[in-house]
Amino acid sequence: MAFSLADIADAIEAGLRAEEERLAREQAVHGLDALEELELHPILGEALRAGGYVVLPEQHYPLPQRRRTDTEGERCDLVMTHEDVPLQTLERAPTLFDPPRLVPQDEAFWLEVKVVAQHTIEGPNSRYASQLLSEVRQDVNKLSRNPGILHAGLLVVLFTTDEATAEHDLAVWLDRCLQKGLPVGSPCLRRVAILDRLGNACCTVGLYPVRGV
Repeated sequence: MAFSLADIADAIEAGLRAEEERLAREQAVHGLDALEELELHPILGEALRAGGYVVLPEQHYPLPQRRRTDTEGERCDLVMTHEDVPLQTLERAPTLFDPPRLVPQDEAFWLEVKVVAQHTIEGPNSRYASQLLSEVRQDVNKLSRNPGILHAGLLVVLFTTDEATAEHDLAVWLDRCLQKGLPVGSPCLRRVAILDRLGNACCTVGLYPVRGV
């Protein structure tokens, strides 16, 4: 079954909007933009589950693992499937005790998440540009250079002072990626207004398809 980027983006937008509304009702001191990236993962996971997806966090990439322990090796932030059955792994041969149905890794959707904020609890983010222009591209490389992945996307959750800043900065980021030959497609963009607690009043969700190379 195919994956719709628009449906995935809609589910994430709905989940973030609901969480922002909850924080506003509780008059929380800090909002979504104060969360660390790993703290945002469960919120994104629940949003995708509410959208009808099965979500598996922190899954090993399909490349054969040279390390033997489950805590080592590169992992993908969130992996989505349409079936509530385990994801097939390449780390061991199948046995008679395996479930009758496993989701092949090339039928799953592999999603890397990057959260970047223009303003943080400490004040203006001095690493804002480098996080957006350099660190985000590393996740593109991980997804695109893995031959076992057919469906992949990069989710950029960007917190900025306003919508115009997000639109400009994401356009610059995409242009830089294309100049470097990175296999990133046009995004599905969604926006959620947030209370300005730190200097950010806009949360922009950019879901970029990533092609294999």
